[in-house]
Amino acid sequence: MTAKADLKKELDCYRATRDRPRLLTVPDLQYLMIDGAGDPNTEAFAEAITTLYPLAYAVKFLSKVELQRDYVVMPLEGLWWSDDMATFTSARDKSRWQWTLAVMTPEWITGEHVAAALERVAAKKAPARLGDVRLENLSEGRCVQALHVGSFDDEAELLRRMHDEYIPGHGLTLTGKHHEIYLSDFRRVEPARCRTILRQPVRTDPGDDEAGRIP
Repeated sequence: MTAKADLKKELDCYRATRDRPRLLTVPDLQYLMIDGAGDPNTEAFAEAITTLYPLAYAVKFLSKVELQRDYVVMPLEGLWWSDDMATFTSARDKSRWQWTLAVMTPEWITGEHVAAALERVAAKKAPARLGDVRLENLSEGRCVQALHVGSFDDEAELLRRMHDEYIPGHGLTLTGKHHEIYLSDFRRVEPARCRTILRQPVRTDPGDDEAGRIP
């Protein structure tokens, strides 16, 4: 068996400096994903998390036993979007948020491996939304990201600086979906100590997007 892989340490896109945005290119990666909508402080959001992780660990176990390739399960991530970016930076109207929760999965894991892991999880006490999880590639390309330390409700100022100052100041335009990587388990860590990478895909050509919107 090869040494246990820790992709969070190997990939540059999982590194960020506190409160200091930087531009980088994120490689295409694949994720276990599940969708939802509305305020994340709800049972539906918690249910999505408790659906993703049993499957993520079942996939890891399959990889270790059958493929002889062990790895560290990656942190929870979230893609967030809304018709109006102000719902994230100023108004904070969480009822209007759309989200996809995700766990990055190594490139050697295939759809067949995920299907086999789904069967194993379903054979036990299947999470309510197990049938809603999918394996999907995400191509973000050029992104701006920074590390936020603190509660989620205190993200707004860093997001504002990223969206309104750093990105336009470097001749860039927002595209894609706001992306968060939860380096801390916010279910167990006090809010003031939570470490979250805030990522925003960008492009140099403004195209036809309206300012302040996420398609």
